[in-house]
Amino acid sequence: MTDASIPAPEAPQTPEPRLVVDGLRIRHDGRDRFSPDGVTFTLRAGEVVLLMGPSGSGKSTLALALNGLVPHAVPAEMHGSVRVDGVDTTDASVAALSERVGMVFQDADAQIVTGSVLDEVCFGPENLSLPVPEILRRAEAALRRVGLWERRDDNPDILSGGGRQRVAIAAALALDSDTIVLDEPTANLDAAGADDVYDALAEIASDGRHTLVLIEHDLDRAVRIVDRVIVIDRDGHPVADGTPREVLAGRADELHRLGVWLPPATEAGRRLRRAGVFDAGEPLPLTGEELTAALDAVPRERALSSLPAPRATAAAASTAASASAPPSTSASAPASASTSARAAPAATKAAPEHPQPAVVLDRVSVTRRRTRIVHDVSLTIGRGEFWAIVGVNGAGKSSLVQTMVGITAPSSGRVRVHGFDPARTDARRLSEHVGFVFQNPEHQFVAHTAFDELAYGLRARRVDESTIEHQVTGMLERFGLADAAHVHPFLLSGGQKRRLSVGTALIAGASTLVLDEPTFGQDRERSDELLDLLQSLNRAGTTVVVVTHDLQLAVDHADHLAVMADGRLVESGTVDEILGDEAILERNGLRMPPLARAFQEVTTHPEWRQVRRLDQIAGAAAHVGGDHGTSGRRADA
Repeated sequence: MTDASIPAPEAPQTPEPRLVVDGLRIRHDGRDRFSPDGVTFTLRAGEVVLLMGPSGSGKSTLALALNGLVPHAVPAEMHGSVRVDGVDTTDASVAALSERVGMVFQDADAQIVTGSVLDEVCFGPENLSLPVPEILRRAEAALRRVGLWERRDDNPDILSGGGRQRVAIAAALALDSDTIVLDEPTANLDAAGADDVYDALAEIASDGRHTLVLIEHDLDRAVRIVDRVIVIDRDGHPVADGTPREVLAGRADELHRLGVWLPPATEAGRRLRRAGVFDAGEPLPLTGEELTAALDAVPRERALSSLPAPRATAAAASTAASASAPPSTSASAPASASTSARAAPAATKAAPEHPQPAVVLDRVSVTRRRTRIVHDVSLTIGRGEFWAIVGVNGAGKSSLVQTMVGITAPSSGRVRVHGFDPARTDARRLSEHVGFVFQNPEHQFVAHTAFDELAYGLRARRVDESTIEHQVTGMLERFGLADAAHVHPFLLSGGQKRRLSVGTALIAGASTLVLDEPTFGQDRERSDELLDLLQSLNRAGTTVVVVTHDLQLAVDHADHLAVMADGRLVESGTVDEILGDEAILERNGLRMPPLARAFQEVTTHPEWRQVRRLDQIAGAAAHVGGDHGTSGRRADA
């Protein structure tokens, strides 16, 4: 037999494309620009893809186009194409496409419509007119995949937030969709709920059949299951496509400038590299475990030379800053201030030891529909303090702060804000003293344009129009909403809605601000911008109270924590007091922030275990000498 007659080995077959996006450009009705704009990519079976981009870049719009909601259900001008299993989405109905692409939105409650878990998962296949045995087979298989089969008879309302999100994922699986698109699936969830969701997604991803498309800010969890990252910029243009290692770690500085989130370990790695702790050629870590291992591998003398000082009192920090400032640097503007806009809140505000109270809750209880959801809470928040209220979903946090600002009256007990009873005070008078931002921005919108939304409270107080024009224009520019001034608030992106809602609370100049999940739906740049603003207001004397699922946010910015569980205030104190006792977090369903966890597990250099906040790393750069130099510090600003 000649060589020519020997059959060539078969080349491995490449799976057929599952989803093809080609030159996609979308412009919503009433908007001037396209976002996304010119996006092209191909996804195959088994891929788990993270879609990233700044707020307003068009991520969610792109997600809606993947199963035909754009342009069939959401009015928009669309160019280019999306093909699912070879079918152009413009040639098929949303109902038909739902069998190929399942959608899971950030708010599970918005897509749950039935009274039992089983009924909810059966709902989609029933609408496809499938035989009953096939419907039940699919529902059981889907619920077992997400760990909810034993709770099939429960009402979804009694499940945790993570449980309801798993129901939504099971409903997508029961449609037998090979592609599942998840838009911020953990945005409304506490740490335990987010763990539940990612356990379910990891199980689904393991079969190699399903293609998962994730839009997510919780990158610490996402990077553990993602094998590809696609990034679009603020103008909706594609800028990166590759593995998490190539994109998130390899292009971390570029993504930071772009304003998107990075995994906490990667951001910490950037700052450690700037401080001279990591060599320039070392790969950046993606996970907390990689960060811990990298720190353990650092030569001891280099680690100690860059070790940040522990969190100090205002007076001590001021003294230290003055002593460490180079001769050419004013003590009032230490070099470390340039490394981060969020540097050490405690170091910039000398609060009185016993401040006058801004908010007083005295044995406050709240009852709704004959069910008590807040039980006998007593708490005093001093003027000029920054408090974070934390706890798992359903702990009573939002109900407590709604009572704090007069949206609901307590069923028993007493509330005072700057001496007023908020439930009995005229809304216009109250707004001069306290501003409130709802968890869902749409719950507070009352006007038809973003400009009028910001102007509404000022007009109610009879502020003259020239002053309103000046203040509203400034607020729109501050929050990156100038080009959306005349857009209806409901047509803004999720991140833009959040910024507008915060602006409505800030514009009246209230001396106390209460915000429910203030960074929900924000990219990193806008989140930093907002938190910097809150920090600046707090340093100037404004009392700030935030409800948040993000314990890292609380650690980075608050000086006090209140821990809620089952409607009760179970712990309160300084951030260091609460975080210093991990048992407090564990018994109340909370998790140590990934950054603090990674540093706590360092064994070779136990001195690093004190680090809990990113600004502690950035602050170290100002004190690093010798060969490490000072170049590049502004990149962390």
